[in-house]
Amino acid sequence: MSRPIFEVIALGADDAVAARAGGADRLELVTDMAADGLTPSRETFAAIRAAVDLPLRVMLRLSDGFAAGDAADLDALCEAAQGLRAEGAEEFVLGFLDAQGRADLDAVYALVDVIEGCRWTFHRAIDRAADRDAVRLQLAGLPGLDTYLTAGSADGVGAGLDTLCAEAARVGEPGYEPRLLVGGGLLLEHVPALRAAGLDAFHVGGAVRPGGWAAPVSPTEVRRWRDALDLPVPVA
Repeated sequence: MSRPIFEVIALGADDAVAARAGGADRLELVTDMAADGLTPSRETFAAIRAAVDLPLRVMLRLSDGFAAGDAADLDALCEAAQGLRAEGAEEFVLGFLDAQGRADLDAVYALVDVIEGCRWTFHRAIDRAADRDAVRLQLAGLPGLDTYLTAGSADGVGAGLDTLCAEAARVGEPGYEPRLLVGGGLLLEHVPALRAAGLDAFHVGGAVRPGGWAAPVSPTEVRRWRDALDLPVPVA
């Protein structure tokens, strides 16, 4: 099995430098972690891009929750995505649900058109979906979609371990081609079972901020996670 991907949330350039120093492979750029991550400014993106040479995935989400909002909200989000692309962003994170808990295809299609040619993650909206499998089938084949960020449950990885392991076994089936990126309440104690199931991509935010979400990323904590992820895969 290849070396796992380790993605760390960065709020600014200092976080980005600390995450790189600790061994992160990729950064997710957001603002307002308390709202599960919102779209950062162009200025923030530019500062982080200048500070590190890691791949950057930029959140496209203007408010808490997983509804895209009305037409004006969607227009504002598309405008933000256009601005970030103009600043040099090449990878994104997005995902919206409609009132029935299905993928909001109007919103997703609108953004995918704006970020044409870019790779993107469908984020933890899937953990709030009425039917996870149905959402995957709705989104199957969309250009650029290469990752699902998921905890397996709206209640976090601890509650979603069985779902994550079951979905890992379905890789390659229709709707299951994108990589599973595990995040949302992820703890080091979860890692052995996830690695044994074949999962090889992990995402953290607060776990590498010893003082809480408002605290800066600790390179020491990032390194601790990096070392744990690089341990040999446990024998089932």
